[in-house]
Amino acid sequence: MPDALSSEQQSFDDPLDAYSSAVVHVAEVVGPSVVRVESRRSTSGGTGSGFIIAHDGLLLTNAHVVAGASDLTLTLGDGETTSADLIGEDIDTDLALLRADIPRNMAVAQLGNSSDLRRGQLVIAIGNPLGFDATVTAGVVSALGRSLRGQEGRLIEDVIQTDAALNPGNSGGPLVTSRGEVIGVNTAIIGGAQGLCFAVSSNTAQFVLGELVVHGRVRRAHLGIVAQTIDLPRRLSLAVGVGSRAIRISEVESHGPAAEAGLVPGDIVLSLEGVSIAGTDELIRMLGGERVGRRTSLRVIRNGRIDRVDVIPIERHKPKR
Repeated sequence: MPDALSSEQQSFDDPLDAYSSAVVHVAEVVGPSVVRVESRRSTSGGTGSGFIIAHDGLLLTNAHVVAGASDLTLTLGDGETTSADLIGEDIDTDLALLRADIPRNMAVAQLGNSSDLRRGQLVIAIGNPLGFDATVTAGVVSALGRSLRGQEGRLIEDVIQTDAALNPGNSGGPLVTSRGEVIGVNTAIIGGAQGLCFAVSSNTAQFVLGELVVHGRVRRAHLGIVAQTIDLPRRLSLAVGVGSRAIRISEVESHGPAAEAGLVPGDIVLSLEGVSIAGTDELIRMLGGERVGRRTSLRVIRNGRIDRVDVIPIERHKPKR
């Protein structure tokens, strides 16, 4: 009887052990790369988290954490502090890129491919709100490809939603898979997010990172739409010669490029200049600065028919002179 009970108990314990082991492993591997970010402003200060992505001291955090800061200080996992410089920020994605003088042997987080995410997948949110140690919450992916507005009304596209709670001060920290790959940057600026975690996808972060390193800002083309990633029926994707995903337009901005081109809510956009659009993050990357002012062809499904629509993107935000 004792052996039978032991075996039965083991069958109940195994799933919990596997789950716990995955979370513990991620915390141990990625946690040391997570830092506390403190910003000093003329009237007040702010705190958040960030994470090291390169051995030369590059790190990602939220734009709202460093907005208007005259001085930035990082607290590393061992309690040491160092100053940081702001390389650039992108308010459209609530992302900012910093550089700091860090030890060469400090842990570095690896950005993964957020397009591989699936609803229900285990993810772990890590932050460093107090310094010295990382805080960890875990949950599953609740939704993908969200387009939500932040507290100042800015539209943030390709947002990942999870039920992993975002602790105070964890904004700007990484959202990580059980394999230890960062697939999102946590953000806390979305109203009504209590008990939930929203994160900007890693693929969007990769795009923003490249633009900030090269240009110091993100020059982005803009169609004037709100869209969501959808799965296409296999028969349809084969018939039209695209991948298994596309985007569906849910809102069209008045007098924007999409409205001027005749696009309407409900239109399904399959491709841009003949290249399949696998989701909202893919569209964001395809609408680089080189598209501004250029006539661009979209392949669209509307009322069961495939149409071609030409649109001329504009720059979302003109740079300040």
